[in-house]
Amino acid sequence: MAMASPDVYKLGFVGAGNMAESIARGVAKSGVLPPAAIRTSHHRADRQSVFQSFGVVILESSGQVVADSDIVILSVKPQVAKKALLELKPFFTDHKLLVSIAAGIKMKDLQEWSGHGRIIRVMPNTPSAVGEAASVMCMGDMATKKDEERVASLFKAIGKIWMADEKYFDAVTGLSGSGPAYVYIAIEALADGGVAAGLPRDLAHALATQTVLGAAAMVNKSGKHPGQLKDAVTSPAGTTIAGIHELEKGGFRGSLISAVIAAAKRCRELS
Repeated sequence: MAMASPDVYKLGFVGAGNMAESIARGVAKSGVLPPAAIRTSHHRADRQSVFQSFGVVILESSGQVVADSDIVILSVKPQVAKKALLELKPFFTDHKLLVSIAAGIKMKDLQEWSGHGRIIRVMPNTPSAVGEAASVMCMGDMATKKDEERVASLFKAIGKIWMADEKYFDAVTGLSGSGPAYVYIAIEALADGGVAAGLPRDLAHALATQTVLGAAAMVNKSGKHPGQLKDAVTSPAGTTIAGIHELEKGGFRGSLISAVIAAAKRCRELS
C-alpha cells in the first residue's frame, strides 16, 4: 500500500520575534515542515542569524515573504499590525491563508486591513518557547477545513491547541495569555515560603518549580477535578489543610479569578 505524501507547503513569517522563532523551531523540529519551506525577511542581524541557524530562508522584504508563502503568520506587535497589513495588501492572493497571532486584533480588522477573507486567528502563549503552549484558534468565514488542519498541526508542534469562537478571545488572553505570569508569581512565592521555613534558596526554587509542574501533570493526566486531587492531599487536621486555610484567608482563589477578569477587561479596552 502506497504511503500518503507529506503535506508540504511554504510557511512565511511577517515579524521575527520570539514567538515567531518558537513556532518556526517547533515546526522544523517536529517535522511538520522542513526548514527550507519556512521563510521570513531581513531583520536585525541577530534575529536573522537566529532563523538562519536552523535553516529558515531569509528574503529581502515582507512583501516577498507573502508572495512566496502559502500560509503567512502575522507575528508583529499589535500597534504595527494595521500598517503592516495595509502595505502587504497587494500580495494576498486568494490561495493564501493569513494567520494572525497579533494579540487583540479582531478578525474584522484583519479582513479590512489585508483586503483578504481567508484568515485564521490564533492566540498562543509564551510557553511555546519550551513546546508547552496553550493556543486557541478561531476560523474566518473563508478559511477551509484544510486550512484548519494545517494551522492545528503547526501549533501542535509547540504545545496544545483548541478551537473557540472569537467572542471568547479576550477571556482567553486573560487566562492563558496572561496566566503564565500568575503562575511565575506563585512559583516565586512558594520558593520564598520555603526559604522562610528554612530551606536553601536553590532547593526551595527547584522544589516549587517541580511541584507546580507535577500538580499540572496530575490534573492533565488523571482526568480528575482539581478539587478532588486537592482533597486527596488534605488529611484531617493535617499540614495541608493548615496551609489551605491561610490561602483562603488571603483570598487566593478570589485574587486569581480577579486577575483573569481584569486582564480580559484590559484586552477589550486595548482592542
